[in-house]
Amino acid sequence: MFCNINVSVISDCIELMMTAAPSADGKKGEAAAKPDSAAAAVTNEGRPHKYGRVLLTISNSVLPLERLSPSPSAQDGMSQETELDFRNLGCSFIQTAGKLLRLPQVAMATACVLYQRFFYSKSFIRYNFEHYAMGCLTLATKIEEAPRRPRDIINVFTHIKQVRSSKPIKPVILNPDYIRLKDSVIKAERRVLKELGFCVHMKHPHKLIVMYLQVLSFQDHQKFVQMSWNFMNDSLRTDCFVRYTPETIACACIYLSARKLNIPLPKKPAWFELLGVEEDDIRDCCYRIICLYQRKKVSQEELEKEVDRLKTNYENKKKEAKLQGSTLSTAVNSPASQPPSPHRKDKKAEDRSRSRSRSVDRKKKKKYKKGDRSRSPSSDRGGRDRRKKRDWSNSPIHKSRKHRSRSRERLSESRSKHEYRSDRSGYSDKYRKGTGMDGGYYRR
Repeated sequence: MFCNINVSVISDCIELMMTAAPSADGKKGEAAAKPDSAAAAVTNEGRPHKYGRVLLTISNSVLPLERLSPSPSAQDGMSQETELDFRNLGCSFIQTAGKLLRLPQVAMATACVLYQRFFYSKSFIRYNFEHYAMGCLTLATKIEEAPRRPRDIINVFTHIKQVRSSKPIKPVILNPDYIRLKDSVIKAERRVLKELGFCVHMKHPHKLIVMYLQVLSFQDHQKFVQMSWNFMNDSLRTDCFVRYTPETIACACIYLSARKLNIPLPKKPAWFELLGVEEDDIRDCCYRIICLYQRKKVSQEELEKEVDRLKTNYENKKKEAKLQGSTLSTAVNSPASQPPSPHRKDKKAEDRSRSRSRSVDRKKKKKYKKGDRSRSPSSDRGGRDRRKKRDWSNSPIHKSRKHRSRSRERLSESRSKHEYRSDRSGYSDKYRKGTGMDGGYYRR
């Protein structure tokens, strides 16, 4: 069947597909030939860079093994099976919501990859997987230019949750709970952007499957193409997209479909070697996809209970560590914990002598102030005389009025006031009548 396939033609076609794009000067591959270290080390003027460059490439979605082996969720005490269930559940939510929202397949694939990448930098115990699944889908719709409102995404996720838990279907009410949920989704979208360093564009292997099948002359085999496409969509629920390149995943989907349909593929030379893919990577990727179909279905409520239990354990450990750290810091900083030394003894003696001298100086100052007050009483006379003296005449404890009754005092006061008024009125009448002058002078 494959006797007529020319290997050299296939290799030439693959080289043409995978060649670098032409640069601004029109020369192909010239930028790729220069090493990144040399380009980053020297500028156009020949001066070294103070800081390294930020590389935003499509290959950033493939994570190193150091970040994959102990995931943040595993570090917080979550088992590997529970973590895989959360990854599967979140991606299934995203794919079902994408179908109800009539999103393109590329948008759903982007959302799943963003979800997988984010939870390799953060833990499922500290962050709600449902909120971040909605945030990743909201971000993916903007990246792939098929935007949807956060309200529509919240409605669809609520509907899916009600159907899966066999609850009565009710619309989302615009209440404070909905407002808080919407704010958390928007914050989740921003946090995903921050954690991924705004490198959210990625290369999907869907086009590569069609291209590779054209090279292998199977573009007209509809069942083969459809099965490879289905394996590709199912692999989004695994972490294959953060472990392997798109070319490896496309070859793994073709390899699985060929084994399933009993279709032979060229072996001498092997077809995947012409595409620059290793057989071990293909088999490992196929194994992860097959394990997905053998997993038991887990309810969301059980997973949430497990997360709550792990969250309480994590918070208790955090409090214990904080208490231990505070006790250690106090023990280290206490003077009793520090060993005695001659230098320290001298320092203590100096501190004591200083404190004594300061106390003596304070006592002297106080004595001096008291002596000044006793020696110069005349200095304060002027100030005391200027002040208004308090009138003790009305005081009940005045010596002259100690044994007198209040009624007599009132009578004396009224008499004095009446006499003052009478004197004043007599003076005024006398002045008005003109008794001081000759009254007859005016009558004439």
